[in-house]
Amino acid sequence: MGVQKRALITGANKGIGFETARLLAEQGVTAIVAARDEDRGRAAAARLGQPYVRLDVTDADSVRGAAAWVEEEFGTLDILVNNAGIIGTRQAQPSATPLDLVRQVYETNVFGVVTVTNAMLPLLRRSPAGRIVNVSSELGSMARVLDRHHPIWGQHDLAYNSSKAALNMIMITYAKELWDTPIKVNSVDPGWCATDATDHTGFRTAEQGARQIVRLATIGDDGPTAAFYLDERPLPW
Repeated sequence: MGVQKRALITGANKGIGFETARLLAEQGVTAIVAARDEDRGRAAAARLGQPYVRLDVTDADSVRGAAAWVEEEFGTLDILVNNAGIIGTRQAQPSATPLDLVRQVYETNVFGVVTVTNAMLPLLRRSPAGRIVNVSSELGSMARVLDRHHPIWGQHDLAYNSSKAALNMIMITYAKELWDTPIKVNSVDPGWCATDATDHTGFRTAEQGARQIVRLATIGDDGPTAAFYLDERPLPW
């Protein structure tokens, strides 16, 4: 029997993050529930029978503390799921979007991912087969949002859409840096899921979305890197 893998999932106290942790735990992975709200995070971890660590992706000290805790407790990390993200207040037109809102969305969806990835990367390098999965969105696909015949043509959310496009490029740059290592880095769109973030308007369950993430988090050595997926199919950039 091999050594049990360790995964850290940001924003794992509810929704897609919680379901990702649950599905990984079902596969025998130690799924570390990372969340900024300690009460909710500990409650979620207790439900899963998994460890909890406080981590606010917008707080560098919190991220460093979480990485130090993982190193002390486990010594290594096999899977990082950058799931934490916000939509922000949707605006009808880009020109009506307050700059403060753009900054707020980027702090979590973009800068937070870089902060967490950089902090956890030394631990991932110790894994024989590290995996990084960034939870992105089809709304970050420039080809899709420019397709007049696609349902998302009318989605003009400057803050959220551009943050996910930036996230995809971040994924590619890390994948290129780690190209000749065992670490694979990918992005996934879990689909429009019924969660708090979508006011439960999604047509998929959080579990259905999480399954897309878990697939990339557990791919073998022959799996892809620097890829962007939805339902096991590559999405256009």
